[in-house]
Amino acid sequence: MKRLGCSLFIVLGILLIIMFEYFPNEFSSMLTKFDLPQPTLEEKKELYREETATEPEAENEESSHASISEGLHDLIGESSNVIEAQFGKPKRIDPSLYGYDWWIYDKYDGYMQIGVENEKVVTIYVMDVGSLSEPFISGTDYEKLSYSYSFLDHVSVNKEMGSYRFELTGTELESRPLIQIQDDTWIQLYFDTFTNKLSSVRYLSGDILLKQRPYSVTYRGALPQEEDLSKEKWRQIEEGAELQILDITNAIRDRHNLPLLTWDSEVSKVAYGHSQDMSENNYFSHTSPTYGELKDRLERGDVSFYFAGENIAARYVDSIEAVEGWLNSEGHRVNLLNEEFTHLGIGVYERYYTQNFMTPWAIQKN
Repeated sequence: MKRLGCSLFIVLGILLIIMFEYFPNEFSSMLTKFDLPQPTLEEKKELYREETATEPEAENEESSHASISEGLHDLIGESSNVIEAQFGKPKRIDPSLYGYDWWIYDKYDGYMQIGVENEKVVTIYVMDVGSLSEPFISGTDYEKLSYSYSFLDHVSVNKEMGSYRFELTGTELESRPLIQIQDDTWIQLYFDTFTNKLSSVRYLSGDILLKQRPYSVTYRGALPQEEDLSKEKWRQIEEGAELQILDITNAIRDRHNLPLLTWDSEVSKVAYGHSQDMSENNYFSHTSPTYGELKDRLERGDVSFYFAGENIAARYVDSIEAVEGWLNSEGHRVNLLNEEFTHLGIGVYERYYTQNFMTPWAIQKN
């Protein structure tokens, strides 16, 4: 009986070799029809722990991965009272374009925005907050996180109002992959593509993800409708976004051990004017058909400067994505991380964003 089993095994092996040798295409197509079961999230984490068991930091790595069951994502759906009890009162509260208010915190070693709607947490954004965001800690290598969690080029979201499929481009998969962490909690991981390290993390509910639609989406059913905002409401949102851009920019500069930038109201007026000009005249450029280059606009605003630079962005979901987008663009990154700049003016007009960096003559002379 054993001999018969061995003989059959040998015959099958020979047949497989013959098929691969003489019918490679057909054999290949046969293989693609058999989908091997993918390891579960827990199995992937266990594999990672086994491979790193000999490294000095193995115990820390294990606890970091194990803490996925408890983390900031658990705050999605919690009451604002829980947030205030845990983190205290926010530095300020900024309205958003999506119906929630951003509670801004920067008293920790890092930066945090918590989105609250109807006294419930619906989204969170953090950067450089250390173990608070485990296992998604700023500075973690892309390869490590992609090994532990599935980064897919398509992600499906099912809600009562319909079924949705987000499609991520190759660039989006590298810079801001999307993963599901609980039944209705999602995480966007923003990577610095120049270092391949995690820059920041956004946690959000499925409803907010559908409102923002940060990727191309196909769907069956209905999409959430955008609120029709008054000019006054828009300006409140814009002013909050401007301050957030300053905060996030300085958090990035602090990460790179660079001097923080000082808010400049006069330069901000120039930046706002350019964002408004681009929106109302339907163009996107550093050169205004009406007001010229940055130099011309600063001089028109009676701003005396020694050194200046400009970043612009349009049609991003919000200020967070605008800054993370600048960080991953070589020319814009140079401005963000330029140690010679001392002041920053920011102007947001609806979905147009302008940063004007500047070093005054007076500072240069000193």
